[in-house]
Amino acid sequence: MHVMSAAEWTLLSLGLFGLLTSSVFVGLVMEGARRFRRDALRQEMQLAEKPEFLPAVSLFKPLHGDEIGLDANLRTFFEQDYMRHVARPENGVSQVEVLFCARSEADKGLEIARRVAAEYPGITTRFVTSGEPWAPNAKICSLAAMAKVATHDLWVISDSDVRVTPEYLREIVLPFAEEQVGCVTCLYRGVAMRGGFWPQLEAVGMTVEMSSGVCAVSLLEPVRFALGPTMVVRRACVEEMGGFESMADFCADDFVLGNRIEKNGHAVVLSGHVIEHMVLHSGALNSMKRQVRWMKSTRFSRPKGHPGTILTFGVPFGLMTLAGALLLGMPLLGWCAFVGSVLGRSLQAWVVCRYVVRERRVWTAMALFPVRDLFGFFFWALSYESNRILWRGEVYELVDGGRMEPVVRG
Repeated sequence: MHVMSAAEWTLLSLGLFGLLTSSVFVGLVMEGARRFRRDALRQEMQLAEKPEFLPAVSLFKPLHGDEIGLDANLRTFFEQDYMRHVARPENGVSQVEVLFCARSEADKGLEIARRVAAEYPGITTRFVTSGEPWAPNAKICSLAAMAKVATHDLWVISDSDVRVTPEYLREIVLPFAEEQVGCVTCLYRGVAMRGGFWPQLEAVGMTVEMSSGVCAVSLLEPVRFALGPTMVVRRACVEEMGGFESMADFCADDFVLGNRIEKNGHAVVLSGHVIEHMVLHSGALNSMKRQVRWMKSTRFSRPKGHPGTILTFGVPFGLMTLAGALLLGMPLLGWCAFVGSVLGRSLQAWVVCRYVVRERRVWTAMALFPVRDLFGFFFWALSYESNRILWRGEVYELVDGGRMEPVVRG
């Protein structure tokens, strides 16, 4: 009986400690959201003061096959206000070019890109092929191929599964008016392309969990990473780090890119502009595999910070407290703790949706995020299950710093 009682008290104590740390995290998120909103408003004021800042840019769009809504995604990059402001070429050279790259000319994604580009004959568009990937990270292979033919020195890199608003380009290049800025990145809202519980849950994770982490971290240290859906870099900064080829073995290429640029003495800026990241797939198993892979990648990219991620989850500790309190005959404490953990996650979702990513479906996010918080705890735990990931049908072993080594199947 004594042993059982000690175990119950330990369970209760761990639950309460986790609720305390996760509450502190929510406080950091709220303050980070306030600062993000303040900085975003400042950037909007600077845009109004410097409407003439329209540097020449090359847009990099790596492609791989057909995707749901790909044509609509790509079209938003051609319908930029920026294009109208720099429509006339200077010295015969267009101020904006859009580069598409796939493995081969027969790639379905490249076919769609050609059709979309044909609708905008006034915009300079170029099509590149990279051949079969020569390194584990196929996206980086495509970026390296586009870098070789890019005309301009400011590169806007964005994934094929994102959509943007007409002011996107003007807002994300604005920080480059300062010479010390080497990289700009931005947050994103997750948008489920298909109905169903799992796509919605994954989208909420993108919208709330990712943004929360960025807001909290930006309070404690300068931004030392980039986010893959949009990364804007100077050509000189990429060349200084050895080109894209130097990061072709890494899984978290976005983190590596921003981290190296910051270590080389350049500022990495988080733009106040927010884009949409489309969740293309459905199904529980595929969704969970992707999210565990992201967690594993983060574990290797931020080995010191990743263990502490467990202290940011609230609902798992609320359940732990509830279980311990019920076993010890303190149901009121248990239920108050559990309900408080759920309400805390809903508050976190409301703050992020309202003040950071400006998500319209606030109530949906508030309802789903406590569930996502619970699953996030298990994804974190599974990130320590092994060092192997499945990416594009190939198995890789993650090693030092997040490098990927192919696993030879015997």
